[in-house]
Amino acid sequence: MNWWKRLRANPLAWIGIVILTTFYGLALFADLVTPYGVNESVKNGNLLPPTEIHWRDRQGQYIGAHVYPTTQGKVDMETGDRALIVDYDKPSQIRLFDGGHLFSTTSTAQLNLLGTDDQGRDQLTRLLHGGRISLSIGFIGTIISYTVGCLVGGISGYIGGWLDVVLMRFVEILMSVPSIYLLVALTAILPPQISNTQRFALIIAIISFVSWAGLARIIRGQVLSIKEQTFILAARASGASPLRIIINHVLPQTITFIVISATLDIPRFIVVEAVLSLVGLGIQPPDPSWGNMLSLSTNASIVILQPWLVWVPALAIVLTVLSFNLLGDSLRDALDPKNVKQ
Repeated sequence: MNWWKRLRANPLAWIGIVILTTFYGLALFADLVTPYGVNESVKNGNLLPPTEIHWRDRQGQYIGAHVYPTTQGKVDMETGDRALIVDYDKPSQIRLFDGGHLFSTTSTAQLNLLGTDDQGRDQLTRLLHGGRISLSIGFIGTIISYTVGCLVGGISGYIGGWLDVVLMRFVEILMSVPSIYLLVALTAILPPQISNTQRFALIIAIISFVSWAGLARIIRGQVLSIKEQTFILAARASGASPLRIIINHVLPQTITFIVISATLDIPRFIVVEAVLSLVGLGIQPPDPSWGNMLSLSTNASIVILQPWLVWVPALAIVLTVLSFNLLGDSLRDALDPKNVKQ
């Protein structure tokens, strides 16, 4: 377990682990964090800034953390600024761990920590629920693509012959097609009437289909150098089938590369989903994902006047990708045989 000791001693690994644990935990328990529904909107509550938390009333007396009911007023047609109407006569106390949620308020006033979107929905709630899609698609897509890539690469490298030629020519054809254009073309032909659940499954299938080829080629090269080793020859002499040898003896020898590569590939799936949803080919509203939440960035007035609607999901994507890269680099250093103390 020397690799685990080296991993624990790497502060960059802990940064990645803490951020990813926080994001996945918040996404998993999104319903317990905020008391608002993912598509629950407030009348006249669109494009509200993050709610201001007060500690003293209008007379300066300390009454604890509270908020006031806030709605949008008239819009200045010249500047685009929106006046806020705050009802200071109805303070609402903030309660923690109340009603089965991390926080809640005692009256109709809402605590929108990240503001509201263009339809008056709580941005934090949608960010957490959108994280379920954006974060899970990386794991599911990586598992599928790596399973296919490892099996194809292992079979091609171990069996060889005409099967190796056919599989590798198919891999080369697939790798020659720019993946982003293929993804856009494939998702663009999806029937518009399908549900977001079906669209989610199809996006995972499409991304996995265009992602396994490069891995298969690398695994094939590793299998070619492994299959002539003594323990493989012994397994072959004992009568084990080629598929059993590949799964039980050959592929485990590549597990270090697979684990490191997977942690570096998961963020690629997340970014691809975000790009597809951003351009309207991924998860469709009203269901949230970090990608379609970023679609508000196409509105210049929102980018300028309500930047929190764009920067928060963008920052979530950046931190997730950065954290996976930090963890992947740390795993590579920890598992590197050169770093093993003799």
